[in-house]
This record gives sequence, C-alpha cells and structure tokens, in this order.
Amino acid sequence: MNSPSTTSQSGKRILSGVQPSGIQHLGNYFGAMKGHVELQNSGMESFIFIADLHSLTTLRDPKILKQMVIDLALDYLAIGIDPAKTVFFRQSDISEHTELTWILNCVTPVNMLEQAHAYKDAVSRGAKDATAGLFDYPVLMAVDILIYKPDFVPVGKDQKQHVEIARDIAGKFNRVYGNVFRLPEPMIHETHGYILGTDGASKMSKSYGNVINMFADEKTIKKQVMGIITDSTPVDAPKDPEKDTVYSMYSLFAGEDEKTALAAKYRAGGFGYGDAKKLLLEKLMEYFKPYREEREKLKQNMDHVKDILSKGAAKARETASKTKAEVWDKVGLKI
Repeated sequence: MNSPSTTSQSGKRILSGVQPSGIQHLGNYFGAMKGHVELQNSGMESFIFIADLHSLTTLRDPKILKQMVIDLALDYLAIGIDPAKTVFFRQSDISEHTELTWILNCVTPVNMLEQAHAYKDAVSRGAKDATAGLFDYPVLMAVDILIYKPDFVPVGKDQKQHVEIARDIAGKFNRVYGNVFRLPEPMIHETHGYILGTDGASKMSKSYGNVINMFADEKTIKKQVMGIITDSTPVDAPKDPEKDTVYSMYSLFAGEDEKTALAAKYRAGGFGYGDAKKLLLEKLMEYFKPYREEREKLKQNMDHVKDILSKGAAKARETASKTKAEVWDKVGLKI
C-alpha cells in the first residue's frame, strides 16, 4: 500500500469493508486480505466489516448469502485477523448504518449517484432490472465509512471512487449542518498490482472463471493450477519467465533465491510449463497449509466464530451510536 505511510500513523484509524461473494481466491488474498492482516499490526486502530447488506443488490438466495458470510468470516480469521487487534463484525448487525443512510440520502445529489461505476455499468449493459439499491449503494457505502470516522480507507485503485464519493457526501453534510464527519483518505493497494488469472490475460476474478481458490479442496486447486494457460513453446526450448503466468504466480510465494533459480531453469530450456505448475502447486499448498488447517479448526467451532462477530459488533456499535447521536442532534431529530 502506498502513502500515507503506515509506519508513521500510529493511533490513526483504518476501516475496510469486504463484500461476501463466495470462496476467496489468490487475487483477493494478495489484493486485499493479506494487507488487512498486516495493517492490524501497524499500530493503527483497525475496523473490518463483512458488507452483507451490499450483497442484497445482486443476491436473492438467503441460504447462499448466509453461507458466503460464514465463509468470509472463516477465511479472514484463518489468515490471521485477530479480534484482539481488529474490530471484526457484520455490517447488518449495526442498524445505524441503514438509519444514517436515509439522512445522507437527503443531502446527496442524484447526479453524483448516476456517475457511480456499478450503476453506470448496469445502464450501459442495458439492464432493465437495475434496482434502487444498486443506484443508492454508494450512499450506504459512504455511511459504512463515515460512521466510524476513519483516517484511512485501504482500497484498490479501481475502488478509489467509493472513498471520493464518501468524502463528497461528508463535505456536503458538514457544510449544511455543521462538522460531524471526518474526511478519510484512500490508502491505495500497490503491493502486487492486480493478480493475473489462470487465463493469462485478465485480472483474476470469479466473474472470469480464472481463479485459484486457496481454501478449496486440494483436487480442485490442482485442477486450477494445472489449467493455467501458457504459450506453446516446446519443453526443450528456452522460455522467458517474465512473460509467463505460472512464474508470475510462483513469484508471489517464493523468496528471491527461489525465483532466481526457477528463472534460470526457464531460460536454460529442457524445463516444461508442466514442471513449473507442479512447483507452483507445491509452493502454494505449503504457503496456505497453516491457514487451511486453522480454517478447518474454526469450522468445527462456529459458536466461537459467531461470538467473535457478535463482540466485534458490540465494539463497532459503541462508535456508530455516538456518530448517530451527533447526526440526530445536528439535523434536529433529537428533542
């Protein structure tokens, strides 16, 4: 992640929301999840919530949504999110999110929402079933952020607009009613850029079907790794590691000496992409082994997982309720 430097921000507050969308993959892990764990150890106060309300804009199956929420909680706890260091909770457990959304709706210009990426994309595709929820989700997202008064919001470059909209809405409210909301700064993920998918052409994404799911069963992971698309260079011929998806993925896990050794094998020839995929699979399973084992342990004790989320919600509510009280007072709802 780029500036502001996390090493000089002790005592500041960061906040991240993660929408449940199914089994997490390498793109999710290196693009956001790993960074969230690192940030909780940065000296900053960390809030992370599962944005289950946002899933309702596209998902209509309650059983699937419940399972996605559980899976996401398991994934984050397994990789190292520590409830002693991070306020970890479900968005829907904090009713203040939806209550403040109406207040901020009343100061948010319609034309601002019309420029939001998700709604514009739906309109450009000719979607006839775009809902009010899809149109208005940037306001709920702004509340998700502003209600906790964070200093920084870690996001990918393609998500920077969410923070900008939140800042614009906060600024409008503060001008109309008086200062309540802090204007947070985006903290841009830059560690790995985006992770290339198994098709070798697109960003890793479930919608492209080009993912490697680190918490899937080993047979599935092997199939995904061995299915990585490579060029047609013969086994005996030298290969350029910098142009190969397998090498790119291997580099995410390997140390410098390991990367140098593998690159030398590529350039020497007599080393096939199948051999490289086997090394990648081995390295990937080794890297995620402790996380996979921890996830299985957590899965056997769901009462503990639910208790973590419940206690996290209680902590989050302390802050959210104070912000709501300030807003109610400013707008005249407190009598």
